Amino acid sequence: MHPVPERRRLPFDPIAEAQRQWEAHGWAPEAAGMATVTSIMRLQQVFLSRADAELRPFGLTFARFEVLMLLSFSTTGSLPLGKIGERLQVNPASVTNAVDRLEAQGLVARRPNPRDGRGTLAAITRKGRALADRATVAMNTHVFTDLGLDLPALQALVDALGHLRRSAGDFD
Repeated sequence: MHPVPERRRLPFDPIAEAQRQWEAHGWAPEAAGMATVTSIMRLQQVFLSRADAELRPFGLTFARFEVLMLLSFSTTGSLPLGKIGERLQVNPASVTNAVDRLEAQGLVARRPNPRDGRGTLAAITRKGRALADRATVAMNTHVFTDLGLDLPALQALVDALGHLRRSAGDFD
């Protein structure tokens, strides 16, 4: 696994210590849940930091990278703004902000939605597709590879996290 950038590494796991303290203070039944939630939130910070550092030279954030990839995977290279929000599970303001910035960079263009006279499509441009391709190589090489688990363990983790997300109402 790639090391955590830009901070002093601790000689112990602070989440394991917090779990020990939780148990010592009489919250043993909740200790594993606290450690799980805290670990996931910490890993989100670690992964987002790595992704943003890798995407910065491309003028992207992870949120904008996700929009570009979603558009590049769509059959027509375009989607309604509402559909982007649904697929990425973010609010309309976040989609608008990301599309505004991508449009200012010439990576996405807004177009009227021919199926909905009032709606707007975001369409990836040639420049956007080329940048997305280059950024994906960097993300695959430096963020998505070598997470510290072998493929079966990664898939088991994805499955467990999917179960947690479904239980939390993230999807049906």
